[in-house]
Parts: sequence; structure tokens; C-alpha cells
Amino acid sequence: MKKKLSIFIGLFLTTMLLLAGCGTSSNNGTGSSNTKEKDTFTIGLEAGYPPFNWTQLDDSNGGVKLDGNAEYAGGYDVEIAKKIADGLGKKLVIVKTEWDGLVPSLESNKIDAIIAGMSPTAERKKTIDFSENYYTSNFVMVVKKGGPYEGATSIQDFSGAKVTGQLNTSHYGVIDQIKGVKKQPASDNFPAMRVALESGVIDGYVSERPEGISASSANPNFAMVEFEDGFVADEEETAVAVGLKKGSKLTEKINEILAKVSEEERQKIMDKAIQNQPAAK
Repeated sequence: MKKKLSIFIGLFLTTMLLLAGCGTSSNNGTGSSNTKEKDTFTIGLEAGYPPFNWTQLDDSNGGVKLDGNAEYAGGYDVEIAKKIADGLGKKLVIVKTEWDGLVPSLESNKIDAIIAGMSPTAERKKTIDFSENYYTSNFVMVVKKGGPYEGATSIQDFSGAKVTGQLNTSHYGVIDQIKGVKKQPASDNFPAMRVALESGVIDGYVSERPEGISASSANPNFAMVEFEDGFVADEEETAVAVGLKKGSKLTEKINEILAKVSEEERQKIMDKAIQNQPAAK
């Protein structure tokens, strides 16, 4: 009888411990974190590359509040990100991230995707995967309006000019195609290049057509130069796509969502982004 009673007590205590363990695990925050992961689509972008992305003070024109920040993000990338998040059935979360920190943030799972006007170059594909392209453009030069380079028709017209581009981008790499150019140190971001151009530190910077339109629209002192004899570049260098972790399950789903956005709609979104961009600072 005592033996049976001991076995019963042992089983009872074991059951209670197991139940207590279950209760503890359900309240340790893990469950909440998993729910958050399933319900959100977190992206990284600079919020400093209009019309693709920028920072603004409120939610006007569809701005989305930056995670852990009092400011908001707007622009073409944000509108595309909204469509992807809706298609995935998730809440969009945007983390403002420096350009060089985007890939590390993706690889360390701080973000689910990069939607930041990033080109799917062969070099980047060694590290991360990309969706299908969601925009394709061409390289231009942004210069001072009324200056000696506004009427340029060939990139070789910039021989002897002080030219720069953004760090770790194909914009900076193609400058080497200009013979005799005075290639300046790469810039961290586009706002810095606009300031350098305004102050005369540089004669021009390489960009893509949407940003060139954006810069010349926002600042009457700037002009965009499109070339008859322009930069030679592969489509992968002038296209932009969503950056994803290697082998991500999101890639196929995102491609399905992007396929439903027509070229006409994409252009309308870009035109609206150019129209809505904040004034140059």
C-alpha cells in the first residue's frame, strides 16, 4: 500500500512540475516574440534617397512611422513595401538603416528584407538573394543649373570635372568610364552629395533618373543631365529589387506580389513619389 501511495505521489508531483513548466514557457516572452515575427514584415532603408525613400515629420502622403523613431518614411520604396506587406498579410515595420548597415542587418535577422533602391548586382548576389526587379532606370548626372556642365551630351564632357557617387554603389564605379575625370571620394548618402554640389565642392554626382528628377525638382539650382553617349552598365546595375536572406521563403511570395503590380502602376507610383518628395534642405 505504501509503495502504491509513493508511486501515486511521485506521479502527481511530476505532473504538477510539467504543468508549471508549460506555464512558465508560455509567459517568458517567447510566445509574444513569435507572434510578432509572424504578424510583421520588417524592412530596412536609408530614408535619405528621394524619390525612392526619404524622412519626413508626419504621416502625410502615406508616410509610415519609423520603428523606434519620431520621424516617418515616405517614397517609392515605402509604397512598394506597403503592397508587399499587404500581400503577405503582415504589418509593415520600417527600420531606418545606414546604407552599409543594410546587408548586415538582413543577415543578423534585424530586418526581413531590404527595400532601399538597391540594385541586384552580381557582387551582392554572392551574399544575399533578390526578388524580381521592381523598378528599372538609367544613370544620369546631377549638376549646377547654368554651370559649364548643364549642356553636356556625353559622359566624356566631364573630363577634368570633380565627380562623385554614393559609397559601395555602381553609381560610383561607373565614374571610371570618364577619361581624365577628377574622381572624388565616395559619399555616404545623397543629401551629402547635394550639399557638396550646392557649395561647389563637386561639379556633379552620378545618380539614377528618378533621383535626378527629384533633385532638380526640389532645388532650382540643380539640373539633371541625360546623355546621348552615356555610361555603359548592365541592367542589374540600373534595376532595383528587394534584398532577402539566402534561401528566404519570402522570395517566391514577394515575386508573386510584384508580378501583380503593372509597369503602368509602378510608373504612377514613381511619378507621385517625385511630386510628394520633401523640399531639399
